[in-house]
Order: sequence, then structure tokens, then C-alpha cells
Amino acid sequence: MNLDATLARAREDSAELPYCLSNHGPMVAIALDRLGAPPARVAQWSDGYREANGLVAPPPPVAPIAAENWDAALGQRAREADYRAFFTGETRRYLPRLAPGVAGSALHPLMRLAYATLKGDAEEAGAALGYWAACYMPLPAAGSHAPDTDDPGEVLAGVASIEGVRDYEPETDLLWRNIRAVADLPGFAPVVDRLAFGSDTPRRLAETALALFAATEDFAALHAITGLHWIRLVAPNLDDAEPPYRTFWQVIASLVPKIGFPSLPGAEALDKLRTRPAPEWPEIRARAIACVDEHDISLTYSAFAEQAVWGDPLYRVVAARRVGLIN
Repeated sequence: MNLDATLARAREDSAELPYCLSNHGPMVAIALDRLGAPPARVAQWSDGYREANGLVAPPPPVAPIAAENWDAALGQRAREADYRAFFTGETRRYLPRLAPGVAGSALHPLMRLAYATLKGDAEEAGAALGYWAACYMPLPAAGSHAPDTDDPGEVLAGVASIEGVRDYEPETDLLWRNIRAVADLPGFAPVVDRLAFGSDTPRRLAETALALFAATEDFAALHAITGLHWIRLVAPNLDDAEPPYRTFWQVIASLVPKIGFPSLPGAEALDKLRTRPAPEWPEIRARAIACVDEHDISLTYSAFAEQAVWGDPLYRVVAARRVGLIN
């Protein structure tokens, strides 16, 4: 079974598995392919993932989505199939309107769209946007406050001073429930506007995300690295990439309490991590291909891709550590 057949089979499954967890199957299938896995391994992993997670079909169609009021059902998971059908081939037209809801399902609709874009697969893009619309979750909107820093790390550090941020209670411990609970705190609203954007901001975001994960190895922090990879892939579909970058960093800021209010390592500590002995990429990629855990594969591919863009060897170190090649 080739990758296209594996993805076609994956589109028979809902974008989420019970209960409200992201189905990583199609995205990781593409990541495995890009890491160099043979088609048989991609199909094997996908079949194992489907069986292990009890994947289910999407909710049945309710009614066709009409262009004149397409956003009336945003956030309604029951409309996933309707939105999938509506969005196929429509990424550039509708992505700007959907971008403020990127937090939905803890960024995983963005992940699916990024991998669909990487592959150039219109049907996967339609499934991704359908997932995005069905799980749409806007956080406080940008534009009400003036930027006060050009340092992404300062934005994260400032979360600790928000009233109530140390004793909020999410409905469940799902990442997106934590994101929503923190974003609902009255003092969180200015966070989205704090970062002053310039041409160098994507690089600085990537550096901060890498430092955050290198220091913590935290599951939520992992999504800072992978999510910036996903935005970079999706950005060519947007006339202005600043709004999704800004909203994405707002999401990462909302996860600071979940991560444990970490302090970012300084330059000397990062240099020490960066120069740790670690295997080269072929060995890391081979280990990732053999992994079962979807996040091991996702992190490895994103780190590999981001190092190719930003050049920081620390990506190789964190990937090797994630897949157990170094401690």
C-alpha cells in the first residue's frame, strides 16, 4: 500500500478519537514517509495506530455547508464531515478566517493542514480545514493592546504574573482544555498583543521554542517546536502570516502553567546542550521510523526540518534524546 492509499484509508476515520483526542494517523504517515520509511512500514504503523486507538468514522453528514453562511457552525464537532466536503480545494480562501481558532484541538488541525500542504494533497487539506472548523476555538483577539517586547521568551515569562494562573481548574487535563481555561482568565487577554513583530520574529520564536523544549522535555513544550514547523509550512497560503504566528504564540503562552512555569536556559547552558555528543540524522531518523509513539515521530521530523531551515544543531540533540538514543 503506497502513501496515497494509506491516506485515503485514513480519511475514513474521524479527525479525533474518543474522547476529543487528536487522530495523528494521516500526519504521522506523511512524516514517516518524509523520514524515509518504506511504504510497508507506513501502512503497518497506520494500521497499528488505528487498532490501538479505536479510531471511529466521522460523525454522519448533517447538511451541506453553504458558502453564504459557512461559518455559522464553527466549533460544532458534529459537522466535521460537512466541513470536510466544503473545504476541499479552498485553503487560501478560508484559512485567514479560520486562523483565530488555531487553538482548537490543541493545534492539531494546523498539523493536519501543514502535512497536507507538504504533500500537496487537496483532499487532506479539505479534511484538515474541516477538522479546524469543527473544533474552532478562538482565544482573546489581537489588536486591543500595544506590543511591549520583541522577545518571545519575555511573553512566556510574563504569564506567571497573571492573576489566578496558578490555581485555575480545567474541565479535564486535555491540552486544549488547559489552553481554554488559562485563556479565559481576565488577565490573559493582553498576551496576544505583547510581541512586537519584525522580519526576524519567526527565527526568534523558533529559538525560544527549541530552548523551551530542550530545558523541559515537556509534552506541551514539544508542540512549540512542531507547531512552528507547521505554521512555516502553511504560511505560503496566507497573504499575512503574522496573525497565525501571533495566535500560535498566545497558545504556547497559555500552556506555560501546564509546563510548570519554566525558566529558559541562558546562552551558556544552551551551548552546553548543543555540543553534547549525539548520533547523526540517519541514525535518529531510523530510530524514529521504528517508533510506535506518534509524538516521537512527529518531533523527530519537525526537528529535522527545522534544523534544515534554522541551522541549529540543538534540534538534532533534542530529537536524539526524544527517541532514546542519548539521555
